[in-house]
Amino acid sequence: MAERKVSRSVVIAAPASRIFDALAAPRRHPEFDGSGSVRENAHGPERLELGSRFGMSMRLGLPYRITNRVVEFEEGRLIAWRHAGPHRWRWELDPLEDGTTRVTETFDYSYAGAVVYQLLGYPARNARGIERTLPRLKRLAEEG
Repeated sequence: MAERKVSRSVVIAAPASRIFDALAAPRRHPEFDGSGSVRENAHGPERLELGSRFGMSMRLGLPYRITNRVVEFEEGRLIAWRHAGPHRWRWELDPLEDGTTRVTETFDYSYAGAVVYQLLGYPARNARGIERTLPRLKRLAEEG
């Protein structure tokens, strides 16, 4: 069985805590989103933690709103959320010895009907979004 995950990584010249602070602040998500679909934080806490719910104004062809829930959380190292769909967006931060951080973003659709996701082109589309998001997050974190 296929892994059913799309992941990309980048090394960022910033401490994991700075990067995690941006990921855990939903109001900052539009600043680094490379998919072009995240518009603004609609509701939720200033800082996410396990179980937090937060809403985003989105646009994928048409505007819509979505509510997410944080389903994995380890301060400074891991955060993942999902909405009504069973797939997850996961961010893993691995601090490196030289003070940089390897950041891996994953679209994990192993919880979903993989055939439907593949037919709709989500794995390839989300890979392209991740490939545009990571450089934006890198720039944001390195510029402080």
